[in-house]
Amino acid sequence: MPYTDIPTDIRERAARVKLAVFDVDGVLTDGHLWYSEDGHELKAFHVHDGLGLKRLLANGVEVAIITARISHLVAQRMADLGVAHVYQGQEDKRACFEQLLNALQLQPSQCSYTGDDLPDLGVMSQVGLAIAVANAHPWVSDKAHWCTHRPGGSGAVREVCDLLIHAQGKADAELALHLAGH
Repeated sequence: MPYTDIPTDIRERAARVKLAVFDVDGVLTDGHLWYSEDGHELKAFHVHDGLGLKRLLANGVEVAIITARISHLVAQRMADLGVAHVYQGQEDKRACFEQLLNALQLQPSQCSYTGDDLPDLGVMSQVGLAIAVANAHPWVSDKAHWCTHRPGGSGAVREVCDLLIHAQGKADAELALHLAGH
């Protein structure tokens, strides 16, 4: 995706982001809930999304997860990626977000939130950059400042990460780092 085609107001909003918050089911996953015969929940995460989150952290953008569901798999994946701010079982995502803002001493305008369904609207209405994944519910897409081209669980989070890195002027250094083999 050519990030030069992103509207100026979206690039400006993305340039201010110091905290990127993501929902899980439907954003970091494709939204399907898989259960094994013995009742264990299974989730699939896209490897590109994981690298994107790690690159955000390496470039000084805090990452947080706020999800209504509770899953050991989410805790494990986020620990593997180095994401410290993981809030599961959050029925009131807005209250959790406000507590996180206070803890990190940030303003809502310094945050992005990526969601896909109605429980995400409360936080999306507060942040400086509200993002919906391509397969989000239409009401969520309508309230978003920007929508990804890729659906949740299929690289949408990586699109968000790349947008933030580009908008903050860190893309060239990021590319050079990887071309040098680091």
